[in-house]
Amino acid sequence: MIHTHFFIFNAFQQRCSLVWDDKGECAIIDPGFYDSQERDQLFGYIEQNKLHPVCIMLTHAHFDHISGMAEAAAKYDIPVYMDRADMIIMEEANVELCRSFGFRIPKGCGGENVDVCRYIYIKESDIIKVGDLRFEVISTPGHTPGGVCFLEREEKILFSGDTLFAGAIGRTDNRWGDYDALIGGILSKLMVLDGNIDVIPGHGPVTSIAREGMTNPFLLPFNEPFQDEN
Repeated sequence: MIHTHFFIFNAFQQRCSLVWDDKGECAIIDPGFYDSQERDQLFGYIEQNKLHPVCIMLTHAHFDHISGMAEAAAKYDIPVYMDRADMIIMEEANVELCRSFGFRIPKGCGGENVDVCRYIYIKESDIIKVGDLRFEVISTPGHTPGGVCFLEREEKILFSGDTLFAGAIGRTDNRWGDYDALIGGILSKLMVLDGNIDVIPGHGPVTSIAREGMTNPFLLPFNEPFQDEN
């Protein structure tokens, strides 16, 4: 059985997700904590609930999703799963973005300081094992070159990062964005999933595949009624 707990971090209201199995084997998805107070929220919850982090999983590498990555990886001595295509985001885009928003560049997030973690590069259909949980990698580039979603098919939960939101999709006007790739991946890979799969986005409310398939205005004219086959 999957267990989850969500944190909302930094000025961009980014969702960091903790996921674990019945034994407490845990993954940290998008550790975007930015200051010591947010860091202590995450680490404190892990310790209070006697969880055992085994990895960090990145839906993409924008700085608001990875600003706590290096510190979390070092504390728990765990690897970081990411699509290699997003190294360009760490090496170049995050420096530009942090400067434009007046943010410091957190360790591991940009420029020459990105080589601080033990990276395991993932691709379409890879399986990341977290105890008894199995997260299938769905490659959905567009918001960034290496954007991915993580699907736990049996538990019917999808971590969509900044690919798909409640009533919206990821922006593609930043450098290295690709609208055609993003919308194509959403329609061909996400909207074909079971409608009762919960969608946990990187920002904003939780939703479902069915709700987005029926109502998301960015998916017009492809909205369709939901037919529960169960």
